[in-house]
Amino acid sequence: MLLQRYSCSRQFRFQHLLVVICMMLASASVLLGQTPSPKFRVIAIAEKGGIHKPFVDAAKIWLQKESIADGVAIDYIEDTAKIDDEFLSHYQLFIQLNYPPYMWTPTAMAAFVKYIEQGKGGWIGFHHATLLGEFDGYQMWPWFSTFMGGIRFKTYIPDFATGKVTVEDPNHPAMKGLGSSFQIENEEWYTYDKSPRPNVHVLASVDEKTYTPPRSITMGDHPVVWTNEHVKARNIYIFMGHHPELFDNSAFATLFHNSILWAANQ
Repeated sequence: MLLQRYSCSRQFRFQHLLVVICMMLASASVLLGQTPSPKFRVIAIAEKGGIHKPFVDAAKIWLQKESIADGVAIDYIEDTAKIDDEFLSHYQLFIQLNYPPYMWTPTAMAAFVKYIEQGKGGWIGFHHATLLGEFDGYQMWPWFSTFMGGIRFKTYIPDFATGKVTVEDPNHPAMKGLGSSFQIENEEWYTYDKSPRPNVHVLASVDEKTYTPPRSITMGDHPVVWTNEHVKARNIYIFMGHHPELFDNSAFATLFHNSILWAANQ
């Protein structure tokens, strides 16, 4: 166990070093005049530290490569203090990398609602974005619950499971190239008080009968990727987002790539 922890720690330090190197190279390119104007700008919010830091670090490495390939400028924040109407006006896409729907300032909440409802930009949310309920002394944000299909977080599979995700709308641009299904390994699948399906357009769901090992924590109907078509902003929620190894999964990377281009209206 000590050796395993050391190896994991060393791996995550190495990933962090890669992020720093990529950012330094990008900055150098700008100084040398080698970087053209970005096609669009992205703001990504991510929790500082915590159990999801390895996923966030891996996401930053992956997003740096995407930004170079697709000509995208990406900025990062770790809380909502800067968010207001003027701040969001600079970005065509808001990525919620494992940041929960609480701890937002009132100004940030109002600006984000306007951003989504008026279609001022697109949105992609991962994993912790549906941690809806009363957490850490905060009340549930009713608007965000409605945005996510009227759901409330119920529980999760703490010891993880591998499951098959079934693509329900292969014609949606976000699902391009994913086939009829794909596998997600060792995820801590959330369950909610009810399925969001009546209120959202489900793009993919997990087949709970395929859980390996089998788990008793189930929903029956269990959407894991969906979009809310009742707001003007292009938006997509992707449940998966706990482990950094997700970026080694070609299906997950394809889904993320497709979602960026679709949500940013590219």
